[in-house]
Amino acid sequence: MDGDSSPVTTAATTVDSIADGLKNQCLDGNNHNEDTVSQNRGKLKLEELNWDHSFVRELPGDPRTDLTPREVLHACYTKVSPSAEVDNPQLVAWSDSVAELLDLDPQEFQRPDFPLLFSGATPLVGAMPYAQCYGGHQFGMWAGQLGDGRAITLGEVLNSTSQRWELQLKGAGKTPYSRFADGLAVLRSSIREFLCSEAMHNLGIPTTRALCLVTTGKYVTRDMFYDGNPKDEPGAIVCRVAQSFLRFGSYQIHASRGKDDFGLVHALADYCIRHHFPHLENLSRSDSLSFTTGGGDDSVVDLTSNKYAAWTVEVAERTASLIANWQGIGFTHGVLNTDNMSVLGLTIDYGPFGFLDAFDPSYTPNTTDLPGRRYCFANQPDIGSWNIAQFATTLSTAQLINDKEANYAVERYGTKFMDEYQALMTKKLGLPKYNKQLISELLKNMAVDKVDYTNFFRLLSNVKSDHSIPDDELLIPLKAVLLDIGKERRDAWTSWVKSYIKELSTTGVSDQERKRSMDSVNPKYILRNYLCQSAIDAAELGDFEEVRRLLRVMERPYDEQPGMEKYARLPPAWAYRPGVCMLSCSS
Repeated sequence: MDGDSSPVTTAATTVDSIADGLKNQCLDGNNHNEDTVSQNRGKLKLEELNWDHSFVRELPGDPRTDLTPREVLHACYTKVSPSAEVDNPQLVAWSDSVAELLDLDPQEFQRPDFPLLFSGATPLVGAMPYAQCYGGHQFGMWAGQLGDGRAITLGEVLNSTSQRWELQLKGAGKTPYSRFADGLAVLRSSIREFLCSEAMHNLGIPTTRALCLVTTGKYVTRDMFYDGNPKDEPGAIVCRVAQSFLRFGSYQIHASRGKDDFGLVHALADYCIRHHFPHLENLSRSDSLSFTTGGGDDSVVDLTSNKYAAWTVEVAERTASLIANWQGIGFTHGVLNTDNMSVLGLTIDYGPFGFLDAFDPSYTPNTTDLPGRRYCFANQPDIGSWNIAQFATTLSTAQLINDKEANYAVERYGTKFMDEYQALMTKKLGLPKYNKQLISELLKNMAVDKVDYTNFFRLLSNVKSDHSIPDDELLIPLKAVLLDIGKERRDAWTSWVKSYIKELSTTGVSDQERKRSMDSVNPKYILRNYLCQSAIDAAELGDFEEVRRLLRVMERPYDEQPGMEKYARLPPAWAYRPGVCMLSCSS
């Protein structure tokens, strides 16, 4: 489409021409930083970060660097620089624990030029920015090329333990993948992404991270509800951090373009395995990775004979484990398109997400999803399976795996999800073993009475394993969440609690020990949408303290944190208005 008769050759030449310089730069950087780290381990200045650029160095890029919206063919990325306009940018919030991952001295957050550096207005020394090319299925329909429309990767930082961390500025300006959008982000959505990235990590759920959040000092026009009423909102940029931002759609786009681009799918798979799944590089028969899929000898899948099949299965299992964790904690992503699925099994792209308040399996936080509720809470496991099927089909189309291996990956997703989900729910209830009937009955009762999901499980640990408790006292530990229920519903809950106590009595575990164990998997604090909104309202008026306080609370979600109880309260009435409990993709 660009009128370039040989984009592959040109792109390869471009990459080759910079590869040597990159290698020299990395070697120089390594030598420099080895000295620094040995002197002052984990206390690097921004200028001393150990940058690497493996994605740019090892994969073909776009020969063009202009920002014209276009189809980018035969390339995995386009080199672009941040271009968002700024006017006295301000640091809103930061994560010391993410700085630690990068060996970054937390004192660097106090630098006067820090907001300029992380708004992209001042280039970071050693960075080599680019936007990634990818496609995806959106709401079940193939959407073609999508790509990083407002996210610009600065490069990868290698820390002192050789971990690779990719830094990305979201809202940093236009790229060739921006289509008709402005490449910018607003403070509202940026606060939500920053806080949820860190909250999910502290809940123990795999996720991309966030180093910092800055305002741009400029306004951005957004029509939050797509209803013809746009308004100006403060602009902001989040620095997202992950070991990789590769998505299912990173592979889909190239496979969709035909056999001439199958080599790109192959190269991207090799890249991902080399850097992020190195244990799959040298599998041998002794690794015992042969499985029967049902049927005769021809149904055996030997994962040791094809590293791409082993990789597909591991991606499927990581995805299953991730979504099981979401279901256990009550998290709804809201936009489970294939371009929002990480090949590392991370929660990625925080848009109109929401944690369950009142338990409602059909809950979706995304106004765009309302007609069919494709991405509602209860559907997430099945959507994960559908997305894995698309990913496996992509690799099969590109001839990296065969149909039997693709089907096996989907099968493994289902098995892994059920194993993980059942184990998680068993722990949440403090049971000795999985009890399907007891758990199903509980969830049915919770849905009928719209019980607060998080607070219920936190209070459940206060139920005593004591058969002598009178029926009219059994619900006392749960009274704060069983609100406004009549006699019929009270009887249903009493019956369930009696069954629960009977099951607990077989464990031989003390009430105190069980409470300690249950409280370690049932958080007291989650990032409810109304808490985000309170922090957003203050920040839009220039007060960032509530964002920072909320971050501190979410750093210890399983602790009691005396004095912070208000952050565990049920949502107030205003929390159910549009724009708080539900948002659109425009955020």
